[in-house]
Amino acid sequence: MSAPLPSGKPHHDGEYEDLLSLWSDLESALSLLLSKPLLVQDFSAKIRQLDLWLQDLVAHDNDAALYLMFQLAATSTAGYSASHALVCATLCDIMARELKLPANERDSLVRAALTMNIGMTVLQDELAEQREKPTPPQKEAIQSHPLDSQALLERVFINDPLWLDVVGQHHAPIADRVPLATQAPQDRLTRILGTIDRYAAMISPRKSRAGRSATDSVRAIVGQEVEQHDEVSYVLVRAIGLCPPGTFVRLDNGDTAIVLRRSDKANHPLVASLLDRAGHHKPQPILHSTALGKPRIQSALARSAVTVDLHHQTMVRLGLYAAQHHTGIHHLVTTPATLGLQ
Repeated sequence: MSAPLPSGKPHHDGEYEDLLSLWSDLESALSLLLSKPLLVQDFSAKIRQLDLWLQDLVAHDNDAALYLMFQLAATSTAGYSASHALVCATLCDIMARELKLPANERDSLVRAALTMNIGMTVLQDELAEQREKPTPPQKEAIQSHPLDSQALLERVFINDPLWLDVVGQHHAPIADRVPLATQAPQDRLTRILGTIDRYAAMISPRKSRAGRSATDSVRAIVGQEVEQHDEVSYVLVRAIGLCPPGTFVRLDNGDTAIVLRRSDKANHPLVASLLDRAGHHKPQPILHSTALGKPRIQSALARSAVTVDLHHQTMVRLGLYAAQHHTGIHHLVTTPATLGLQ
């Protein structure tokens, strides 16, 4: 079924061009802070500013934020430390809303996510580019980095004890089969951040390995079934889906598609087919609402398994347009002229 084409109003295009550049600018600003924290005047205020920036971007369009974040995580190893921190902070912000955390806990959690590896920023970037296993000195630095990061944050006058505690113990084993509400705040936040940290690390590629698919990453953490008593993983999947926006999937018709937006039906997102079953590029993306039954998602794909160049502005706009104007339509064929594909 074909559908009327979007009007492509200039202000809408500009809005999403700005969104793309703002995410890139946010990552660059974070990279600068993490690489030279002792040279930053009023480091705490700068982190708070980046946090507010992050909140604005996520609030602007949650699905667009997830799309851009997952693409960022899966396509680049340059500046891995900042990229990983931004992915973790974004997911922590979304999780805090889902879990209805108090504002002070939300702030400490997100700021801990932004700075948890600040004691090994350079090493983390090096490890992402390194094909060999870590050397003994590198292993020692990895082992000590939570406390090193905590100490460095104290040197730049971070005085939020919850933020500092979570950074200092973010790799500590925390009971994960008890209700979050019954745990002390520092343990509750450490448990959330620890799960997100592992998940984000798995989806991100490094020279020594390709990133996993989002679904494989979840299952590597929690097993084949995401059980409700594993509260953090359950809420994470509920919030972003097993196949979040910005990740790739194989459809049961053989197509390779990218997830654009979540739908009201859990784990049945709106997707855009990009390649046919033979791996040939489609002339233009074809939208499918998997919530309507056909085609269905057959499996998740790692970014390394897909060879396709994406025009992210187009994909984000296409998903937004379809979600706003084509609820209930089985699929929508778009044309290059109206969506900037030419």
